[in-house]
Amino acid sequence: MARDVTGLYREFGEERLPPGQRETSRFPVLSKSGTPSWNPDSWAFEVWGAVDEDLTFSYDEFKDLPAETQTQDFHCVTGWSKFDCEFTGVTFPALAEMAGVDDEAVHVMFHALDGYTTNLPLEDCMREEVMFVYEYGGEPLPDDHGGPLRVVTPHKYAYKGAKWVSGVEFLTEPERGYWEKRGYSNTADPWNEERYS
Repeated sequence: MARDVTGLYREFGEERLPPGQRETSRFPVLSKSGTPSWNPDSWAFEVWGAVDEDLTFSYDEFKDLPAETQTQDFHCVTGWSKFDCEFTGVTFPALAEMAGVDDEAVHVMFHALDGYTTNLPLEDCMREEVMFVYEYGGEPLPDDHGGPLRVVTPHKYAYKGAKWVSGVEFLTEPERGYWEKRGYSNTADPWNEERYS
């Protein structure tokens, strides 16, 4: 049974659909440089940085971790939103607990197979709705939507949720990711229309 977290918008605004967004039933595909290839036998997901224990998981090992299914909304910075997406995966807090986050950690950098990076303050990640997902609608996450594994951040624009995620780095100082260095908002709050800095 999926946990419905679509009501989280009430923390940020009065309307479920953020300002400047249009609802779509489609799930458009956007990326910085096309879909990277991956091999299930050699793919690995890593956790490192300001943690008690560096972690590495194979694809099968990651899928064996305690998981949950959530119904979330998805907001793209280009102006579309898709409601009621069903994602299955591992919550960020669960993974952080496995690694043991140092007291000095304040920021997170997500790394992806195509070289993409994106950042968030640790406190923005330590929400049950931030997930590393490998299923969409009960099926394996399609490669063009970020399979085998992507991050979802329903309280932020979706560029904060790295597709093809290969690792998460816990930082003691803030850093900016790929789009953040190129003028996109560092905070990315859809209800404040924080698209660009």
